[in-house]
Amino acid sequence: MSTATISPRRRRDIIEALRRGTVPRQGLDVLAVGLTRFETAVDEDLESVAGGGAGFKAVRGEYGSGKTFFSRWLTERAKRANFATAEIQISETETPLHKLETVYRRVVENLATPTTATGALRDVVDGWLHVLDRDVSTAPGTADSGNALFELMQKRLATISKEAPAFAAVLRQYRIALTEGNAAQADGLLAWLGGQPHVAASVRRAAGVRGDLDHFGALGFLQGLLTVLRDSDYAGLVLVLDEVETLQRMRSDAREKSLNALRQLLDEIDSGRYPGLYVVMTGTPAFYDGQQGVQRLAPLAQRLQTDFHTESRWDNPRAPQIRLNGFTSDSLLELGSRVRDVYAAGAKDPARLRSVVDNPYVRDLAAAVGGELGGRTGVSPRLFLKKLVADVLDRVDQFEDFDPRRDYRLTMKPDELTDVEREARALGDRRAAASVDDIDLDL
Repeated sequence: MSTATISPRRRRDIIEALRRGTVPRQGLDVLAVGLTRFETAVDEDLESVAGGGAGFKAVRGEYGSGKTFFSRWLTERAKRANFATAEIQISETETPLHKLETVYRRVVENLATPTTATGALRDVVDGWLHVLDRDVSTAPGTADSGNALFELMQKRLATISKEAPAFAAVLRQYRIALTEGNAAQADGLLAWLGGQPHVAASVRRAAGVRGDLDHFGALGFLQGLLTVLRDSDYAGLVLVLDEVETLQRMRSDAREKSLNALRQLLDEIDSGRYPGLYVVMTGTPAFYDGQQGVQRLAPLAQRLQTDFHTESRWDNPRAPQIRLNGFTSDSLLELGSRVRDVYAAGAKDPARLRSVVDNPYVRDLAAAVGGELGGRTGVSPRLFLKKLVADVLDRVDQFEDFDPRRDYRLTMKPDELTDVEREARALGDRRAAASVDDIDLDL
């Protein structure tokens, strides 16, 4: 997709996200710099999963190397192949990896399809019931379509019912509630199906289930979700586990349980338990190589082991673990110029904007932002794009006499930096103090 063909809505979504300093959720193929080498392997994986297989990919990279960008680029690519997707961030308090019932709940909350941005469970389930209705109506000799639908539902979920009978029971009662016009009960049942806690007891009694979804039930419910997706003609589910390196900062017992849960997930993907599932995990090199991460669990480390001792140009994109090398001055220039062109396509005076914010200026701004962060170019993309859009392009577009070379001076406040960016800036300041005579003392 070129900058000339991108829709106004996608252009606006991209620019607004960059203005906030976040990764856009769509239109990332326009901004994809350096990802071409992964396209063939990713498409092969997705094709295999769509054919009934399952897969896993571990992504490694330092902060600023584009891990979140890569995962969203991949999920956007997957949606074009008719996959459902879910992106969750692993954290000790919000989404601990060792509590699979919480992970499942976050998956459902963030479930997206090619037509629904988030929270797509209702659309998926209603679409599945519509498919069942269609199949029942076209089957010969079906006198009682209601009973026939429940029989077909039970048949489609037969494998799931052996491990998670509550999944099929709730879906059956959800259909009954819809037929009877009981919206409150239907909403409650769908919430329970999504792993939400504290669903009213009366709702659970109607479906004959008790309590909340637990750790072991979540595994069966994930199978159920995959079955419903496949029966609804989706190719499968791409699940992104982002920022898994946060496991290193957890208590030792929680960390051990989380690493073991990750190993269990990989084993069950290999065993064929989750056809239609493709898991993408992102983390820092320290997580994969350090003793507080993957290396603490030998079976997991063996599963993810990949040779990165050769030059990065010889990296194997089909390997279980791939690395992102981060941005250089040249790739930042390419990225910044693409953002400028996306912006210019919707600007009041595109020709002037491209002329004032030309490639030499984009390169200079990237270098200035990197310089403020201790010369660490790889840490600077988020802040560089935020400054480019909010401080430069917005002003050039709104004020006809604004010239960033003359009227703009780069500034950075501590409260606009992430922890890693503040650390990089502080390290640069310490390096700049070349001798003890250069260090200011507060006396």
